[in-house]
Amino acid sequence: MNESCPVPTPAQRRYLEIQDKAERTMLAAIYKALEDAAKQAAEDLKSTEFQNSPPSYEYFAAVAHQKLFALLCGADPQTFAGGNPDIAARIIENGQKLSDHYWAKKGDVPLDSSSS
Repeated sequence: MNESCPVPTPAQRRYLEIQDKAERTMLAAIYKALEDAAKQAAEDLKSTEFQNSPPSYEYFAAVAHQKLFALLCGADPQTFAGGNPDIAARIIENGQKLSDHYWAKKGDVPLDSSSS
């Protein structure tokens, strides 16, 4: 039997289906909330004398990222107090690994061979 990739049982498969559905639903809600926040800010700023561009979708994504980072580290997302620096370091290391794997230039070989 292949130890590195066991075949899931029917119960495990069902669990994964439920988890995947919940994740997709959650992410759809997050993306919509980010879009709604950017649209609402732009709309609300129209009635003010503020002349600069309204906060972008990416701005609100960055705010959510910081708050969720604090939450994952065990910190208060409002004050950032009480976080665990070891967990923070592991999360940052994970982000670096994602960057290295998906986006970092590795020699002259493109990461996505379909783009060449």
